[in-house]
Order: sequence, then C-alpha cells, then structure tokens
Amino acid sequence: MKESILALALLSAVAVAEPSLIPLPKEMAAGGGEFAFSGGTGIRFDKDVAKEAELFAVALESLTGSTPKIVREELRILLPSEIRLDLDDSLPLKEGGYMLEAGPKGVKVTGKDAAGVWYGTRSLLQLLPPPGAGVWKDSKEAGIPALTITDEPRFGWRGMHLDVGRHFFSADEIKGFIDWLAFHKFNVFHWHLTEDQGWRIEIKKYPKLTEVGAFRDSTPPYGNRNSDDGKRYGGFYTQDQIKEIVAYAAERHVTIVPEIDMPGHMAAAIAAYPQFGNSDIPGYAPKVMTRWGVHPYTLAPTEETFAFVDDVLTELCALFPSTYIHIGGDEAPKDQWEKSPRVKALMEKEGLKNGHDVQSYFIKRVEKMLDAKGRKLVGWDEIREGGLAPSATVMCWQGDAVHSAVASAKEGHDVIMAPNQRLYFDHYQHPEKDELAKGLEFETIGGFRPIDNVYAYEPVPQGLSPEEAKHVIGVQAQLWTEYMHDWKKVEYMAFPRLAAVAEIAWTPADRKNYDSFRSRLDGILKFYDAAGVNRAELPAAK
Repeated sequence: MKESILALALLSAVAVAEPSLIPLPKEMAAGGGEFAFSGGTGIRFDKDVAKEAELFAVALESLTGSTPKIVREELRILLPSEIRLDLDDSLPLKEGGYMLEAGPKGVKVTGKDAAGVWYGTRSLLQLLPPPGAGVWKDSKEAGIPALTITDEPRFGWRGMHLDVGRHFFSADEIKGFIDWLAFHKFNVFHWHLTEDQGWRIEIKKYPKLTEVGAFRDSTPPYGNRNSDDGKRYGGFYTQDQIKEIVAYAAERHVTIVPEIDMPGHMAAAIAAYPQFGNSDIPGYAPKVMTRWGVHPYTLAPTEETFAFVDDVLTELCALFPSTYIHIGGDEAPKDQWEKSPRVKALMEKEGLKNGHDVQSYFIKRVEKMLDAKGRKLVGWDEIREGGLAPSATVMCWQGDAVHSAVASAKEGHDVIMAPNQRLYFDHYQHPEKDELAKGLEFETIGGFRPIDNVYAYEPVPQGLSPEEAKHVIGVQAQLWTEYMHDWKKVEYMAFPRLAAVAEIAWTPADRKNYDSFRSRLDGILKFYDAAGVNRAELPAAK
C-alpha cells in the first residue's frame, strides 16, 4: 500500500504533458484533477496589479461571453470559484517571472512583479479553449489541468519590429498587433517610423515632415518592383495617436522602441526640409522616394542639421518613455558626403579620414543628445563603421549577425540579435514558386524562411565567454513592408512565425524542441483562426 502511495506521489510530480503553451514555460509539473473554469469564476487580485486583473477579465469575457467579477484581495467577498493574482518580489526568478498553481480548488498566479502576473495570465488564457470554441457555446465551462508552472524569460529584450515607412497601417491595426505580441510574452515593439518613402510621425516643430514627407507620388505594384502605380500614397500618426498607442502597449507590458532612421534613409525628411541634406552638391533634388532600395540622400553633418535632430529627438522622447531610442544608422551611402565641400571641410577640421568616420562622428553626436535626455542609443550594426559610440547598443542584422555581435560583445557593448538570414519576415514562408502560383500579391523581397528554420535559431553566438555572452540581451524578428501593401499581408508574413520567435526569446535553450513546438502550435493556431488572423498554412504536425 505504501508503495502505491509513493508511486502516485511520484506520478504527480512528473513533468506535465505539454499543453498548448507558447512560449513553453521553464518548468511544469502535473497535479491531480483539474480546475473547473466557468463564466462564474471570479478574479481576486493584489491592489498593485489592478490593471492586469482588469485586462485579464476583459480577455476572459471575450472567451466566455460572461463578465467575471473582480475583487481586491483584502475584501472578504466570497466568490463561487476564483483565480487569484498576487505579487511576491522575493521569488527567486528574473524580472517577469511567475508561478502558476492550478488545482481543483482554484488557480493562483504569483508574479515576481506586475509583468510576471501579466505573463501568468497569458499562460492561463492559452490553457483555455479559444473564443468561439464549442465548449463556450454549450456549457460555458472548461477544465484547466492541475499543474504548477515556474517560469521566467530567457532574454530581457523579446522584440518584434514593424516598418510603417514603406507602408502605413492604422492605429487600430497597430494595437491589434500589440495584443498578439503580449499574448506570446513579447515585451518590445520596435516601431520603424521613418523611411525614404515616408515619414510617419507628427513633429510639431517641423510640420512639413508630415505635410510633405508623409506622402509619395507612387508605389511599385506587386509583381513589378521597378514600375509605378501612379497613385499618391501616405499617412502618419498624430502625437495624440502615438500617446494612445504607447499607453495601450504599456498596460500590456510591451515597451515601444521608436526608430528615427539616420543619417541615411532620410529622403522623405530631406524632401520636406532640403537645408538639412547635402544641398551643396551638384544635381541636388531631394524627393520622397517612390521605389524601394537604398537611396543616396543622407543628412548633412552640419550644426543646423544636428539642431534639427535634437529637436526631433526632444519631441520623440516626450512621446516614448522607452529607455532605448533607435536611430537606425544602416545603409547610409557616403557618396553625397564625399562630394560635399562642407563635409570635406568638416573632415579636415575633425581629422576624419573617410565616410565611415563621418558616420561615426554623426552617431556619436546623436548619442550625446540622447545621453542628455537620459536615454540609450540603439542602432543597426552599421553604427560600428568608423568606431562605436561609447555606450551604444548594437542591433545585429547583417548576414547571420555573428561577426558584429561577437565583436561588439567583446568590446563590452550590449547586442540584440536580429539576423537577416534567420529573422527577417519579409522572406517567403513557403517556396517562392508555390507562393507566386497563388497570385502576385504573395510576392516578397525574396528568400525562403520556413518556420522550422526560424525556430532552430540560437541567438547566443559561439566564440563568447560566459561573461561576454551576457551582453546578448535579446532577440528580435523584423517585418519590412515593401511587399506588404495592407494589414492582411502583414499578418500572412508574421503568423505563425512570430510564435517561433516568442519561444526562442523566452524558453531555455535546452527546453526547445521543434516537434513539441509544432504540436503545441496547433492549439495556438485555433486562437489565430478564431480572431480571423490571415496566417500562413503549415504542414500537419507529425
């Protein structure tokens, strides 16, 4: 008899059969039975996570159609069944860590901090059937398996990027995307707000940035990237819209990191204010660009231009409380600088040997502006050209990103892994011929990036010591939108690959397994489908 009891005890402590949770938690152990969740289940919460409780209640209502009662934990109000949300900063977990304990008598989520409580509620939502499932239509009751989860994020920066410069998307579409990032425990939304083809953020001191720079005369149509559709195109976000979206994201524990790309990718801004470009060169005629690719118009490294940049950053920092401000720094052609008498004079004065040195001079000037505002500079790995700014964080994208990441980390700089070869979601999800057979609207820039290839990516490169590896602070996937004319196409390129990135960013490397992920993904696909997400189809799980 004692042996039977011991066997049962051991069984109750084994790892639980993996439910459809993405990202996979750090640790899970099975219990006995299940918690009967229903429309009558209420939420009892610590006063410091009131907003998390409120948003959790909204999410549960979208599942069941019933509004759950929410009560502060000090109130002695009896609930027929409850989910409890608590805080305990003594938990031996990283920031964002949590414990989830579910049993027949109730469910408790204890967060290391408010973010941890939020992440625990996202796991709970994934343990329930998706909206529209038959269980909600019939009995409005579902079972949450008895289990214990102890969980924390692997990386502090778990990011998704979206380019709104090439194509513009509505504030509501941005909010919806943030909801999905939060669902998968991402904590950074990198918002690429400016491009050669469009400036998308209102700057009150410089109204022409949106009056002129937010609109272009034409766009290449699908299937013919070197032609024009002849249709005026554009749009921008007002500062009120920006504030609303930033607040919306913050409530969901997503930080928005804005990007103002400089000194290159600035044609739209220079078209609006030509005096900030290299106006002393022959044939100077800036315009908002209508074709994709890299264009020659760069900001001039003049005091007038630096005053403009400082003004823009001042308004940007007032809108975005993010510690990090992304200044781009990529693909800045040196041609115009090499032809500019003003730049040649600057080079002689400052002892700059070439265009790479000019780039470094420019970035270091911008870093001083951000330092004065209490912010940190992050930029694409071209900011290494000519020497890194002292405290810059490098977003490594070129090729497999290993070279720039290893070099930067060894120099003591933090890095974020965002490699073109693995995490650029403007590449095909299926073979090109198969996609284009469905229609020209399935065109992408090129490349083949299936979800299993994304999932296999390991962000920490070899060649770093354990101390140096600590400089790899996160991982991020990119959505460049030259070939994403509308939100339907953005969804098709993002989903379900973003689920793979979520697991790369959160789950311990030794817990990752593609077959397990693919099996769990089927449950998550039901959430996407219930919400009408235009996702790519995948082969059936093995």
